[in-house]
Parts: sequence; structure tokens; C-alpha cells
Amino acid sequence: MQLTPAQCAGRLAAADHGVLCTSSGHGVDAVPVCFAVVLDGPSTVLASPIDRVKPKGTVALQRLANLERDPRATVLCEHWDREDWSQLWWVRAHLRLRSEPEPEPEPQPGAESGVLDECITALRDKYAQYRATEFARVLVFDVERLVGWAASTAAPEPD
Repeated sequence: MQLTPAQCAGRLAAADHGVLCTSSGHGVDAVPVCFAVVLDGPSTVLASPIDRVKPKGTVALQRLANLERDPRATVLCEHWDREDWSQLWWVRAHLRLRSEPEPEPEPQPGAESGVLDECITALRDKYAQYRATEFARVLVFDVERLVGWAASTAAPEPD
């Protein structure tokens, strides 16, 4: 059954990881990523870090080159239970990379923080491994459209 946009948003926000797909110009590059979902006024954004926690030869990753060429991307997250297919579901988020944000000044006490700060906080809240590290970069995407499917209405909503 097709999921409503609200059901898709809830499952996307609760997912612990997804697969980010970008266009290389020669095909699709797909990589597993961590992400967090943040509301920015009426918009929903998805933030995915370029971290230094997991070993990498460089932080000049192929996905960055792909996004410079084409700012569109997709994240796919899903739930699979090999024993109970009534629990299957997936959500696909169609994304567009935001322009690189300007460095944000230190927020004044009581002042609202910017979306990049909110994204960093959301990533650190969601993943304990990020709490004591700096990111090489945080990719901030506008969520342009959500599409999802569930095997049945019995599929539970994520916590």
C-alpha cells in the first residue's frame, strides 16, 4: 500500500541509515549514509555528514563531485524482515542539495540557531559516535518529495 507523505516523513526520520544515490554522469553511485531530518520552517531538510569517525582515504568523496555536477539526489531507507514480509516497507526521499551555507556566527544566548547548527545537533543526538567529533562537512538537502510503500497496514510505525 502506498504511504502518505506524513507516514513517509515519520519513517524517514526514524530510520537509522539509508542509501544515498547520486548521479556520476555515467550512472548512479549508491552509498550507505547516516542522516538526520530537521524542519526548517515549512521545509524539511535531510542532513548527511562527511565524517572523520569512519576510516576514509580522503574526504573528497565521489558523492561530493557528483553533487557539484548535479545537486539532485535520492535517499532510500527500508525495513526488511525475512520471516514476516507483512512488515516490509520502504521510503524514497527525492532531494536537492542546498548551496553551501555561510559559516554561522556563535549564537547569542536565547537566539535561534541556523539550520546548519540544527542539523549538526540532530546528527549528534541521533548518533552517539558523532557527539565528540567535528565533521569535515555536512550536506544539507531540501526534501522535495517523499514516496513510500508498506506491505500492509499492519506494518508498525517506527518509534
